Amino acid sequence: MTQSAGMNAWRRETPGAELWSRTARPGDPDKYFMVSADTHANEPPTYLADYVDPEYLERIPRSEIREDGSQWLISEGNRPQRVKAGAGAKTVQSRQSYERPEHDRPVASRMDDEDLSRNAAGRTIEERLADQRADGIDVELIFPNKGLLCWATPDPVFAMAMCRAWNRWARDFFGGDDGWNAGRTRPLACIASGDQSGAIDEIRWAADHGFAGLCFGNTPIYGEKSWGKLEYNDPSFEEIWSVVEETGLPITFHVSTGKDPRAVGGNGGAITNYVCHSMETTIEPLVQMISSGVFERHRGLRAGLVESGIGFVPWLLETMDHAYRAHHFFVRPVTPEPPSTYFREHCFATFQEDHVGLRAVEADDLVNNVMWANDYPHHEGSWPHSAASIERQMGALSDPSRGQILGLNAARIFGLPTSADAS
Repeated sequence: MTQSAGMNAWRRETPGAELWSRTARPGDPDKYFMVSADTHANEPPTYLADYVDPEYLERIPRSEIREDGSQWLISEGNRPQRVKAGAGAKTVQSRQSYERPEHDRPVASRMDDEDLSRNAAGRTIEERLADQRADGIDVELIFPNKGLLCWATPDPVFAMAMCRAWNRWARDFFGGDDGWNAGRTRPLACIASGDQSGAIDEIRWAADHGFAGLCFGNTPIYGEKSWGKLEYNDPSFEEIWSVVEETGLPITFHVSTGKDPRAVGGNGGAITNYVCHSMETTIEPLVQMISSGVFERHRGLRAGLVESGIGFVPWLLETMDHAYRAHHFFVRPVTPEPPSTYFREHCFATFQEDHVGLRAVEADDLVNNVMWANDYPHHEGSWPHSAASIERQMGALSDPSRGQILGLNAARIFGLPTSADAS
C-alpha cells in the first residue's frame, strides 16, 4: 500500500450504486444536482492585513517563530496554536504500547500525500472550480478557513471588523461582482453578532451584495460561558432577527466559532476537542432561538447548524420536547408549538459522513431538514472521494430523499438555481 493510499484508503471504499437510478458520480449523465452545503476558502495569509481597517492591523492573528524554530499562530481569543514543530520535535507525544508502528511516524511525515493535497487545495478559483467539478459539485456554499479566527477575540467590535474584512475579500475572490462564477461559488457573510449595530449594517450590506446567507458565531461574545454574558435569547437581538427576516438570508452556526475548540490537551485530545469543544457548540444557539420563541415571532427566519453532523438531531428534538412538557412549570415563554415543530419548519443541519443520522431521517420526517456537504478541502470532509462516501451512506434511502439531501434542500433554503432536470 502506498503512502498516498495508506491512512486514507477507507475514503475510497464503496458498496457501489448499481441499483440506484441516479448516482453522485460526475460522469453520470443523470447525476444528482449536488450542493456542497459546507466548503471552505483557502485564504492567502495576508487577506486580513489587506482588507481590515487600519486601526486593527496590530491586533489581527499573526504568526510567531520561537527560539526552537517552531511556528505558532497567535490570536486574542485562543491559546497559541502550533502550526509547525521545532527542529527537535520527533513525535507528537510518546507512543503507547498498544499503538501500531505506522502510527508512530515523525511529526513531519504524519500526513499522507492526500492529506497534504487537501491542505494546499483551492488557492485559486480555477483550481477550486476544477476540484469541485471533478467531485460532482454543482454549487458550493463557502465558509471561512483562516477566517474562522475572525471570531477569536472577546472584543465583538474587533471581531466584526475582521468579519467585514473577510466578507470584502470573499466578494472579490469569489467573483461577487461577476456573478459568483456563474453561481457556483456562493460564500456566506461572516457576522460577529455581539456588535449588534455593526452586525445589522453588515447583514444589510451582505444582502445587497448577493451573499448566499449569514454565518453567526456560536456565541455572541467569544469565549467560555459565564453567567450574565450576552446570549441569543436576549431581547436585544429582536432588531437583528427582524433585519435578517427582511433580507430572507438564512442564518448558520458553524463549528469552532464560539470558543477555542482546543480545550483539552494530552492523550485523546484531538478526538475530545473535535467531539466536545467544536462539534457540539453549534447546538446551543439554535436551542436558544427555538426555546425563547424567536421562530414564533419571526416566521420567515431560517437557521441551521453547519459541519456538526445530524446524528444528534432526533435526540435533540425529543429532548427539547420532553423538557417543554416535563418542565412546564419552569418553561417561559411557552410557545404555541413544541420545540421540534419549529426545528422542522425553520431549521436544518449539515453533515459529511453520518450513517447514524441518515438511518433516522426518513423515519423521523427529517428529510427536508438535512443537507450533505463535502467540506472541501478539510480532512473531515469527503473530497476528492465524495461519490464513494455518498454510496457508503445513502444506499438505504429512497431516490427522492437522496435528491433532497444532496442538493435540493440547500437550493430551496439558500435560494439557489438548480439544473433543469433536478428533481
